[in-house]
Amino acid sequence: MTIFVQRKATQITFLLGMLLLGTLGGCSSAPNNNNIELINDQAPDAALGNVEYHTYVLANELFANLRPARQSRYAVTGFVPVDSLAYDENLQHPLQLLGHQLEEGLLTEATKRGFTAQEFRLTQDIIVSDSSDRVLSRDIELLTAMGRIDYFITGTLVYQEAGAIVNARIVDAQTRDVVAAATRFFPAELFWQTEQVTTRNGRLYRTENKG
Repeated sequence: MTIFVQRKATQITFLLGMLLLGTLGGCSSAPNNNNIELINDQAPDAALGNVEYHTYVLANELFANLRPARQSRYAVTGFVPVDSLAYDENLQHPLQLLGHQLEEGLLTEATKRGFTAQEFRLTQDIIVSDSSDRVLSRDIELLTAMGRIDYFITGTLVYQEAGAIVNARIVDAQTRDVVAAATRFFPAELFWQTEQVTTRNGRLYRTENKG
């Protein structure tokens, strides 16, 4: 009877050991969660509100081969249509404000990655009005003197019916050499629900969902 119990105990100990080894082996072969976001280049099914995700993936490609340098200063400018190279406030497209958002988004992404970004729209003093307090302005007379800029982060937009192709680049301010570049498609429904805002023959149409 004693021998039978000992054999059973040995078998149970062996099985528990095998289960423990299997669990440890599974953990060691699991992918590193820190790399999942960098590898995954598939946007979520619903594009609405995911402009920051597309900006993040664009920044991954743009900064992939660059390393932050303490002495280098970056300035991020707005992204403009490739044909006119100027913002058109009359443009009728769901991604009309994408160029402005890319400026803000890439400034954030560059800073998070350790690059020193310059805010060239900073005023000399706080501007206080009845409705807001701010330190940013586009009035040249109110801006502080701009410091040394070593690199520009900028780009162009190619508008399409289903969205816009974003071409981003980092340019050496002295030599004008393009030191990095990236391209990504941004779907039209990032800011509006699909088919709620669309363009037909240069005119903007809005439709409402019928529930």
